[in-house]
Amino acid sequence: MKDTVYKKRFGELVSTLLKIKSKEQMKDFIKGILSPKELNEIPTRLTIVKMLKQKVSQRKIAEKLKVGIATVTRGSRELKKGSFKYI
Repeated sequence: MKDTVYKKRFGELVSTLLKIKSKEQMKDFIKGILSPKELNEIPTRLTIVKMLKQKVSQRKIAEKLKVGIATVTRGSRELKKGSFKYI
């Protein structure tokens, strides 16, 4: 049951994001739904993926961005799965 509710809500989020037509609208929407902590964490995760794609070591990424190695490793696992082809 919980999985079905999650999938429905996640699908609604994706559909909503796809309706947004401009960078300014996207910024406003994201700022409206995310907490200040999330607004910091999500761009950091994107930076992690970009650095991993540039072959920066996980340890250097963790040190430079002041994040845990587990956070970097998570990004690395997703990258290996092919989750970030569009980045």
